[in-house]
Amino acid sequence: MSTTTLIVIGLVAAALLIWFIAVFNSLVALRVRVQNAWADIEVQLKRRHDLIPNLVGAVQGYMTHERSTLEAVTEARTKAVASSSGTVADRAQAESALSGALSNLFAVAEQYPQLRAVESVQLLQEQLTSTENRIAFARQFYNDEVMKFNTAQATFPRNLFAGVLGFSSATMFATEEPERANVQIKI
Repeated sequence: MSTTTLIVIGLVAAALLIWFIAVFNSLVALRVRVQNAWADIEVQLKRRHDLIPNLVGAVQGYMTHERSTLEAVTEARTKAVASSSGTVADRAQAESALSGALSNLFAVAEQYPQLRAVESVQLLQEQLTSTENRIAFARQFYNDEVMKFNTAQATFPRNLFAGVLGFSSATMFATEEPERANVQIKI
Protein backbone atom coordinates (compact mmCIF):
# COMPACT_ATOMS: atom_id res chain seq x y z
CA MET A 1 0.00 0.00 0.00
CA SER A 2 1.07 3.45 -0.77
CA THR A 3 1.53 6.19 1.77
CA THR A 4 -1.41 8.11 0.29
CA THR A 5 -3.72 5.13 0.74
CA LEU A 6 -2.63 4.71 4.36
CA ILE A 7 -3.22 8.41 5.01
CA VAL A 8 -6.71 8.23 3.46
CA ILE A 9 -7.57 5.11 5.49
CA GLY A 10 -6.22 6.79 8.61
CA LEU A 11 -8.25 9.95 7.96
CA VAL A 12 -11.44 7.95 7.30
CA ALA A 13 -10.88 5.92 10.49
CA ALA A 14 -10.24 9.10 12.48
CA ALA A 15 -13.37 10.72 11.03
CA LEU A 16 -15.46 7.66 11.91
CA LEU A 17 -14.03 7.62 15.43
CA ILE A 18 -14.76 11.32 15.89
CA TRP A 19 -18.29 10.83 14.53
CA PHE A 20 -18.85 7.83 16.84
CA ILE A 21 -17.64 9.85 19.85
CA ALA A 22 -19.92 12.74 18.87
CA VAL A 23 -22.94 10.41 18.60
CA PHE A 24 -22.16 8.85 21.97
CA ASN A 25 -21.65 12.23 23.64
CA SER A 26 -24.87 13.63 22.20
CA LEU A 27 -26.85 10.66 23.53
CA VAL A 28 -25.20 11.01 26.94
CA ALA A 29 -26.01 14.74 27.00
CA LEU A 30 -29.64 14.05 26.13
CA ARG A 31 -29.89 11.36 28.82
CA VAL A 32 -28.48 13.79 31.39
CA ARG A 33 -31.03 16.42 30.34
CA VAL A 34 -33.82 13.86 30.86
CA GLN A 35 -32.43 13.04 34.32
CA ASN A 36 -32.21 16.74 35.16
CA ALA A 37 -35.77 17.33 34.01
CA TRP A 38 -36.94 14.41 36.16
CA ALA A 39 -35.14 15.92 39.14
CA ASP A 40 -37.09 19.15 38.58
CA ILE A 41 -40.34 17.17 38.74
CA GLU A 42 -39.17 15.44 41.92
CA VAL A 43 -38.50 18.79 43.61
CA GLN A 44 -41.98 20.07 42.83
CA LEU A 45 -43.68 16.82 43.85
CA LYS A 46 -41.80 16.86 47.16
CA ARG A 47 -42.96 20.44 47.72
CA ARG A 48 -46.55 19.38 47.10
CA HIS A 49 -46.20 16.38 49.39
CA ASP A 50 -44.85 18.64 52.13
CA LEU A 51 -47.71 21.15 51.80
CA ILE A 52 -50.53 18.61 51.96
CA PRO A 53 -50.29 17.68 55.68
CA ASN A 54 -50.39 21.38 56.54
CA LEU A 55 -53.51 21.87 54.44
CA VAL A 56 -55.23 18.80 55.88
CA GLY A 57 -54.38 19.98 59.39
CA ALA A 58 -55.69 23.48 58.68
CA VAL A 59 -59.04 22.32 57.31
CA GLN A 60 -59.58 19.37 59.63
CA GLY A 61 -61.24 21.37 62.39
CA TYR A 62 -63.69 22.99 60.00
CA MET A 63 -64.60 19.95 57.94
CA THR A 64 -65.81 17.65 60.70
CA HIS A 65 -68.32 15.91 58.42
CA GLU A 66 -65.84 15.37 55.59
CA ARG A 67 -63.55 12.84 57.21
CA SER A 68 -63.56 10.54 54.16
CA THR A 69 -62.35 13.39 51.93
CA LEU A 70 -59.47 14.16 54.27
CA GLU A 71 -58.59 10.49 54.58
CA ALA A 72 -58.61 10.13 50.79
CA VAL A 73 -56.12 13.00 50.46
CA THR A 74 -53.89 11.56 53.18
CA GLU A 75 -53.99 8.08 51.64
CA ALA A 76 -53.28 9.42 48.14
CA ARG A 77 -50.33 11.42 49.49
CA THR A 78 -48.96 8.34 51.25
CA LYS A 79 -49.19 6.31 48.03
CA ALA A 80 -47.58 9.11 46.01
CA VAL A 81 -44.66 9.36 48.43
CA ALA A 82 -44.27 5.57 48.42
CA SER A 83 -44.24 5.50 44.62
CA SER A 84 -41.16 7.72 44.44
CA SER A 85 -38.92 4.69 44.03
CA GLY A 86 -41.14 3.10 41.37
CA THR A 87 -41.30 3.53 37.62
CA VAL A 88 -42.29 6.76 35.92
CA ALA A 89 -45.66 5.23 34.99
CA ASP A 90 -46.32 4.16 38.61
CA ARG A 91 -45.35 7.61 39.83
CA ALA A 92 -47.60 9.31 37.29
CA GLN A 93 -50.56 7.16 38.31
CA ALA A 94 -50.05 7.86 42.02
CA GLU A 95 -49.63 11.60 41.42
CA SER A 96 -52.75 11.63 39.26
CA ALA A 97 -54.73 10.04 42.11
CA LEU A 98 -53.34 12.65 44.50
CA SER A 99 -54.35 15.46 42.14
CA GLY A 100 -57.88 14.05 42.03
CA ALA A 101 -58.06 13.81 45.82
CA LEU A 102 -56.85 17.40 46.16
CA SER A 103 -59.43 18.56 43.62
CA ASN A 104 -62.15 16.87 45.67
CA LEU A 105 -60.84 18.50 48.84
CA PHE A 106 -60.91 21.94 47.24
CA ALA A 107 -64.42 21.34 45.91
CA VAL A 108 -65.67 20.28 49.34
CA ALA A 109 -63.88 23.19 51.01
CA GLU A 110 -65.90 25.57 48.87
CA GLN A 111 -68.99 24.47 50.84
CA TYR A 112 -67.53 25.91 54.06
CA PRO A 113 -67.62 29.73 53.98
CA GLN A 114 -65.86 30.02 57.34
CA LEU A 115 -63.03 27.86 55.98
CA ARG A 116 -62.58 30.07 52.93
CA ALA A 117 -62.08 33.02 55.27
CA VAL A 118 -59.16 31.42 57.13
CA GLU A 119 -55.95 33.08 55.95
CA SER A 120 -53.71 30.04 56.47
CA VAL A 121 -56.02 27.87 54.34
CA GLN A 122 -56.06 30.50 51.60
CA LEU A 123 -52.29 30.71 51.68
CA LEU A 124 -51.89 26.93 51.52
CA GLN A 125 -54.35 26.71 48.62
CA GLU A 126 -52.42 29.41 46.76
CA GLN A 127 -49.14 27.60 47.40
CA LEU A 128 -50.59 24.29 46.23
CA THR A 129 -52.03 25.93 43.12
CA SER A 130 -48.65 27.52 42.39
CA THR A 131 -46.95 24.18 42.95
CA GLU A 132 -49.41 22.43 40.63
CA ASN A 133 -48.51 24.96 37.93
CA ARG A 134 -44.81 24.32 38.52
CA ILE A 135 -45.40 20.56 38.32
CA ALA A 136 -47.24 20.99 35.01
CA PHE A 137 -44.37 23.08 33.63
CA ALA A 138 -41.73 20.63 34.89
CA ARG A 139 -43.71 17.69 33.47
CA GLN A 140 -43.92 19.39 30.08
CA PHE A 141 -40.19 20.15 30.10
CA TYR A 142 -39.41 16.55 31.10
CA ASN A 143 -41.63 15.14 28.35
CA ASP A 144 -39.98 17.44 25.80
CA GLU A 145 -36.54 16.19 26.85
CA VAL A 146 -37.73 12.57 26.73
CA MET A 147 -39.06 13.15 23.21
CA LYS A 148 -35.71 14.60 22.08
CA PHE A 149 -33.80 11.73 23.70
CA ASN A 150 -36.05 9.02 22.28
CA THR A 151 -36.06 10.63 18.84
CA ALA A 152 -32.27 10.83 18.83
CA GLN A 153 -32.06 7.13 19.63
CA ALA A 154 -34.60 6.14 17.00
CA THR A 155 -33.17 8.09 14.07
CA PHE A 156 -30.65 6.68 11.66
CA PRO A 157 -27.71 6.15 12.11
CA ARG A 158 -27.79 6.58 15.90
CA ASN A 159 -30.34 3.79 16.19
CA LEU A 160 -27.60 1.39 15.05
CA PHE A 161 -25.49 2.23 18.09
CA ALA A 162 -27.89 3.35 20.84
CA GLY A 163 -28.90 -0.12 22.01
CA VAL A 164 -25.37 -1.48 21.73
CA LEU A 165 -24.07 1.43 23.83
CA GLY A 166 -26.63 0.74 26.57
CA PHE A 167 -29.15 3.48 25.84
CA SER A 168 -32.82 2.70 26.25
CA SER A 169 -35.91 4.79 25.69
CA ALA A 170 -37.13 6.99 28.51
CA THR A 171 -40.75 6.98 29.65
CA MET A 172 -43.01 10.00 29.37
CA PHE A 173 -44.60 11.35 32.55
CA ALA A 174 -48.22 11.07 31.50
CA THR A 175 -51.03 11.60 33.96
CA GLU A 176 -54.71 11.24 33.48
CA GLU A 177 -56.72 14.36 33.97
CA PRO A 178 -58.75 13.99 37.14
CA GLU A 179 -62.44 13.75 36.51
CA ARG A 180 -64.15 17.05 37.10
CA ALA A 181 -67.70 17.22 38.28
CA ASN A 182 -70.01 19.64 36.56
CA VAL A 183 -69.82 22.97 38.29
CA GLN A 184 -73.16 24.11 39.62
CA ILE A 185 -73.59 27.76 40.41
CA LYS A 186 -76.30 28.55 42.92
CA ILE A 187 -77.62 32.06 43.11
